[in-house]
Amino acid sequence: MKQAHCKALFITAPASGQGKTTITAALARLFHRQGKTVRVFKTGPDYLDPQILKQASGHPVQQLDLWMAGTDYCQHQLYKGAREADLILVEGVMGMFDGTPSSADLAAQFGIPMALVMDVSGMAQTAGAVAVGLANFRNDIVVAGLLANNCSTERHRQLIEEALPESLPLLANLKNAPEVALPERHLGLVQAEEVADELEQHLNAGADWLEEAGIARHFENLPDVTFTDAVQSTIAPRLQGVRIAIARDRAFSFIYDANLELLQDMGAELRFFSPLNDQQLPEADALWLPGGYPELNAAQLADNHSINNQIREFFLADKPILAECGGFLYTLQSLTDLDEQEHTMLGLLQGHGAMRGTRGCQGMQTAMLPEGDVRAHAHHRSLSHATPPAISHGKRQRHPAPGEAIYRERRLTASYLHLFFPSNPDAIADLFTPSQN
Repeated sequence: MKQAHCKALFITAPASGQGKTTITAALARLFHRQGKTVRVFKTGPDYLDPQILKQASGHPVQQLDLWMAGTDYCQHQLYKGAREADLILVEGVMGMFDGTPSSADLAAQFGIPMALVMDVSGMAQTAGAVAVGLANFRNDIVVAGLLANNCSTERHRQLIEEALPESLPLLANLKNAPEVALPERHLGLVQAEEVADELEQHLNAGADWLEEAGIARHFENLPDVTFTDAVQSTIAPRLQGVRIAIARDRAFSFIYDANLELLQDMGAELRFFSPLNDQQLPEADALWLPGGYPELNAAQLADNHSINNQIREFFLADKPILAECGGFLYTLQSLTDLDEQEHTMLGLLQGHGAMRGTRGCQGMQTAMLPEGDVRAHAHHRSLSHATPPAISHGKRQRHPAPGEAIYRERRLTASYLHLFFPSNPDAIADLFTPSQN
């Protein structure tokens, strides 16, 4: 079996909101600007963090999730990363042991040591107790040390360090630094392309922050991790010659790189366009409207009559269309934004969408499609109403209640669900294959 070796570290935390993404991005930028090849992976379904991490490291960021993608897929991605990287960083999700499977499950599966990020504001020696408890909760993981976030004074650092055993060193104490914090909005971080110049300043400030804390010396002591290649099934070129138009701009950007790679591996030709700015839909045999932030751009979407009319004609020509979450809202008759202003959308599907403030829906689900089951997830703070009957619903990972509704009108498939294409390539090929006239 083929093997590849490199240093690797899994960035985890006791809970969300501790600073995992900020620190992972700062680490990636620090070692990238030192000339090292850094490959970053993100645990679980996420579109916003990978954009930040991609800009920080200079390389695409893939998702790793044992449920959504499978063990073999994750193993193959890590092996490919290790072949070219000096360092692999994996950012965890939520708390260290949250979810089934959890970040700890993923780290244990592939033998990756973990670094624990903790916001230690409001505690001192207790931070050591919590860190020791987490590090020893399971015997199949290795915790390389603690990154104490919001630890601003030398005395605060000293109290925490004295509470830690020699086997669990303090890797760095990191002060509260507003210039490092990443910009956020209602679904998480702001998209990287919207704040590219500002983000550069944050990333470099974060790298300086870690460099001053002396973290590089700890990485020199990390052992290499060996990654073996899993047996991957051959991807059949079932979309050979199929031209797929993909919406991609600040309104539609929730796109897994893994999904794009799979479409290309199956032979598809990808043609990107902007529903916000373009006046002409690319010549295409199929269309993908991914998720994003149509609610923040609804007025501009409604005003682009040229592209909207062409998408309506595409729909009436019975060509395949996949609309996910924000793309699904775009296909409805109207969308009411965060300011309670209603905007006319495509009207391919009956119904209306509306934002609902801070309340939301998220979770892992299987999309039960006529073409086959596809692993997916939901994450939205809107609701739809007056929609037609669903053809099926998502199957929740760990709950018996029906998941998100899935709609089918002509060749349009629409849902709040974001699909992970590699979980069922044949079903995805069927979704995008044009009808034979």
